[in-house]
Amino acid sequence: MNGFWENVVVETVARYSVVILCSFVFLAIFEIVTSYKNWEEIKKGNLAVAMATGGKIIGIAIIFRYSIEHNDTLLQSIGWGTLGFLLLLSGYFIFEFLTPTIKIDEEIGKGNMAVGLLSLIISLGLSFVIGASISVG
Repeated sequence: MNGFWENVVVETVARYSVVILCSFVFLAIFEIVTSYKNWEEIKKGNLAVAMATGGKIIGIAIIFRYSIEHNDTLLQSIGWGTLGFLLLLSGYFIFEFLTPTIKIDEEIGKGNMAVGLLSLIISLGLSFVIGASISVG
């Protein structure tokens, strides 16, 4: 049975499945912390929410990319990926805190595409920094 788990195809499918599951969980957490409903707003055509959510999805994927590359076991990858997500989530709150004249959450919910784009870019930038830190650890 050990040979089964060491097969590259089995490992790939396992890691892929775990990342998809973690992504759903992490996006559900983002849904809880935002004042708007991501998927309802996207369904209505709110491009700002789509950009912000897309940035979060890509950010999560980038974090897991580094986590998978630099960890031997699936459990280690999940652990580092989860830590990376928590850092990405904290970045969302820091972004809101550092812009007291703009209510980021409200502006994205209203469809402000400039704020949605900035949110996407911040998620991407932070995910590369988080990923680089994971690869050092």
